[in-house]
Amino acid sequence: MTGLFFSFDGIDGVGKSTQMELFCEWLRDRGHDVVQCRDPGGTPLGETLRELILHRQDTPISPMAEMLLYMASRAQLVNDVIQPSLQAGKTIVSDRFLVSNVAYQGHAGGVRVTDVWAVGAVATEDIRPDLTLMLDMPVEQASSRLNRDLDRIEARGAEFLNRVRDGFLHEADRSPDRIAVIDAARDIDTIQTEIQGLASRVIEAKGLAEG
Repeated sequence: MTGLFFSFDGIDGVGKSTQMELFCEWLRDRGHDVVQCRDPGGTPLGETLRELILHRQDTPISPMAEMLLYMASRAQLVNDVIQPSLQAGKTIVSDRFLVSNVAYQGHAGGVRVTDVWAVGAVATEDIRPDLTLMLDMPVEQASSRLNRDLDRIEARGAEFLNRVRDGFLHEADRSPDRIAVIDAARDIDTIQTEIQGLASRVIEAKGLAEG
């Protein structure tokens, strides 16, 4: 694989979309051929599963089934988008990836974390982000930023989301070389400057020139 793979993660409301757009613009300004995607989603199958998982409130889904639906979407995304893009030397930037399921269905939902990682290794063909940028802030603060109808996951409440946040922080503590925790309760420019600095080190470590 000659390309680069970055993912953005964290609970909803931390500013992932804003920071991801600024980051992709920064990468393009430096000559990267950027491919943006979202997980779940990014393919026809993935978008269908995304609608089912997040917005079909009338369809009961167990935590295990939920995890497997995410994995099916991710497997298609890896096959259709991520793997070909990396092989072509492009830079992938994904809105969420495998650690999301570890936090949401594993740490918060009760599925064994080791099982989520194991199924994820199969679904992703062991492709992992070079760096996950995990934006973090207290749940109440993040939730107060959401000015839209809540999806199925967001509607589970503060107690659930606090377990999710704790799960993210636990996984970041386990893999500090791959998951960077970024204080998202600061101004946009300060956060983006930190993200660019972290990414620059990854780019340099892989021996890829910028610009």
